[in-house]
Amino acid sequence: MASFSFGAGNAGKLLRIPLYALGRAATLAIPRTGTRARTLWVFGCAVGLADGAWALWQHATARGEHAVWLTGTAAEAREAAARGIPSAPKASLRGFWLTARAAVIVVTHGFGDVNRYAATGGVIVQLWHGIPLKRIGLDAAVTTATPLPFARKASQRALAALYRRTQGRIRVLPAASETVRGRLESAFGLETARVPVTGEPRVDVLSRGTADERRERARAALDRLAGPLGEGERVVLYAPTWRDGAPDPGAPNPADIAALHTLLDDSRTVLLIRSHHLGVGTYTAMLDARVRLLGSDVVADITPLLPGFDALITDYSSLAFDAGLVPLPTLFLAPDLDDYARTRGFYGTYAQVAGDDPAADWAELVPQLHAVLTDPAVAAERAARAGRLSARVHRYADGQNTARVYRSVRAVLPAATSPERHP
Repeated sequence: MASFSFGAGNAGKLLRIPLYALGRAATLAIPRTGTRARTLWVFGCAVGLADGAWALWQHATARGEHAVWLTGTAAEAREAAARGIPSAPKASLRGFWLTARAAVIVVTHGFGDVNRYAATGGVIVQLWHGIPLKRIGLDAAVTTATPLPFARKASQRALAALYRRTQGRIRVLPAASETVRGRLESAFGLETARVPVTGEPRVDVLSRGTADERRERARAALDRLAGPLGEGERVVLYAPTWRDGAPDPGAPNPADIAALHTLLDDSRTVLLIRSHHLGVGTYTAMLDARVRLLGSDVVADITPLLPGFDALITDYSSLAFDAGLVPLPTLFLAPDLDDYARTRGFYGTYAQVAGDDPAADWAELVPQLHAVLTDPAVAAERAARAGRLSARVHRYADGQNTARVYRSVRAVLPAATSPERHP
């Protein structure tokens, strides 16, 4: 199992403080003048050319914005070239220069999506990458987990202050609804004006076209990405949440695997596992023609594929909120619920999301999945439950979230930054 943790990440942040200071000094000296600089947008995303950043890129560039994608890997650079879009390595001097001069900086995970040392100034747009269920940011103790074996309280206070000051640069943080707005304000330490309720660009794809068209596109993509699917075969997605480097408590035992394979064979169903890439090894023992991997190395953004599934299994993932836009029958497997609630915590209660019947293990889950796959009434009830959950957290389902976000960004930009073509 990988050794990544928030503590290790925070150790890196503390060690990089001098570099942040140098970057800040440089950005104060680098002019944001000249026509190109005043109109430049830079984009970055931790998972590649995907998510809300890609949705906003398409919308903004279609309206004449001058934009550059900042890549984190050679593969991302190749993909940008294949799509015919301008790009630069975010860790390069050019990436620093572009970030420092940009009028708009768009990220989805953190400032490390672009050049982290130059992400000061301009209008910073944080699109985030999912509606929070588990507590995040300032609301989660893990955010300020200290790597130091001494002076823990002092270092935690320092990390919290650093986090609050850093996130205070954000100018636009779109929220899916008033409910979600409150969570984001608290987690990022932002005032209400910076968290407009626009809907999330990354889920527009779930509201455009007809349900049949979305289903057909998603099934074709799944067939291409996950291997051929037989005529009439069902497909279920299992998306466990990353445990910060700890063992995955959701791993099935041999008896569970046997029962699951029997169900999948009898119901002509394929189970696709979307584990964190550092936790894939947990599930290798159960892989075969009926159980396959669909990790982020195969597809960066799972959202457009949700209409192609027949059910979702998850624990604490924000996919549970997005699945309701399909709507997709959703099952919950939460073997460490009490411990997770104690150490990470939730917004609201878990029962408000998962209902009163989350499975504690695969022995409980397999009968629930059997009912969804074999009883249309049960599947319909689960889908309706997912739809009700979605309605509580998504104010919009009209495919226009990206347009609203774009207008919110434009509203805080000086008139001098307008592109040649602007609605």
